[in-house]
Amino acid sequence: MPVHFDDFDYEATLLACAAGERGAMQRLYEQEAGRLFGVVRRIVRDGALAEDVLHDACVNIWTRAASFDPARGSARGWIYSVARNLALNARRDDARDADVPHEALQAIDDQASLAAWEAVSRSDQWADSAGRVGHCLAELEPVRRDCIMYAYVEGLSQKEIAARVEAPLGTVKAWIQRSLVALRACMS
Repeated sequence: MPVHFDDFDYEATLLACAAGERGAMQRLYEQEAGRLFGVVRRIVRDGALAEDVLHDACVNIWTRAASFDPARGSARGWIYSVARNLALNARRDDARDADVPHEALQAIDDQASLAAWEAVSRSDQWADSAGRVGHCLAELEPVRRDCIMYAYVEGLSQKEIAARVEAPLGTVKAWIQRSLVALRACMS
């Protein structure tokens, strides 16, 4: 349960994170996730994107905790600046996306997908392992199999895949990672 922020030792918690203490990151998350999510959501104006940004912020806080310098500001301020900067970057990236009609994007994606599949299916290496790959892909849940195919056959970015399957970016990243582990196990 979160404690009042005046009673929570953010600096000690960041130092514990820098030392690799996972429990410290858990405590920090329990303490601040709700408020960080609110700040991020106000900036990006999208709940799913805010979840992804918050996830990335937590990863950054964990991995960069050693770079916190108490002489430059408070630990809590540093945490919020990490989240805020990621949210601003996400909003800028989102603003750069062109507004193309869905039908046009789908037609382009379909043509690219067909061309990629034809190129892959003609290779000798594909013929040697197609049976095993097909069997292993069939064992994946359909949405996870689609994510793998979008990434490795169509060459879509994880952000593009998230938009296509209408799932949060963090979820798509996790699906792809777990699916690759399952495919490696199946293929060996």
